[in-house]
Amino acid sequence: MASNPYEVEHNIKPSDRRPHRRRPDMSSFTSHLHQISPDPATANQRSHREHHAGPTPVDTAALFHLLRDQFETLSADAPTEENRDFLGSLISALENDIRSPPESIPGVSQEYLDTLDRVPRKSLKKDDSCPICAEPFLDDPYPLVVELPCHGNHRFDLECVGPWLQSKGTCPMCRADLNKKKVIEILKDDEEEEDDVNGLYG
Repeated sequence: MASNPYEVEHNIKPSDRRPHRRRPDMSSFTSHLHQISPDPATANQRSHREHHAGPTPVDTAALFHLLRDQFETLSADAPTEENRDFLGSLISALENDIRSPPESIPGVSQEYLDTLDRVPRKSLKKDDSCPICAEPFLDDPYPLVVELPCHGNHRFDLECVGPWLQSKGTCPMCRADLNKKKVIEILKDDEEEEDDVNGLYG
């Protein structure tokens, strides 16, 4: 398995990471995603005809099926009722997509995953755990925890949440669409001057 940019930047070797007992095995998912994805990074691995055809509904349904199977495996021995219910909600959403596959995969790109905010180990509490695998983040000596841009507290192990984000493009907790860019309001010069006249800047 190739190292991700975080591990390269911090010189973390795969052998240094303690494998999570409940971490889903997404190798089949990742392989299938690369075969059907319009991602330019994988375009040279496919023929010209495949590249322009895009994924078929069968391809898309198969992708969601692979992800659902992994979540069902996790749910089978969920350590808490809360974790089982959460995984059940993800499984239900995926089953809807399997029955009525979207015309295209609404997920985010690998580049998007690479730029998600990483949560420093020192800011993690002892009882903080991933909502998907339910394992404490700090059980891993090199936790790779990301915080999604929808809310300040939706944190996941990147390995657990990455496949959901790549296939669904939403936060697993609040279902906010992460493909939408945040709108940042920029004050015009006259608005800044008007604020200054009102004494906000002294």
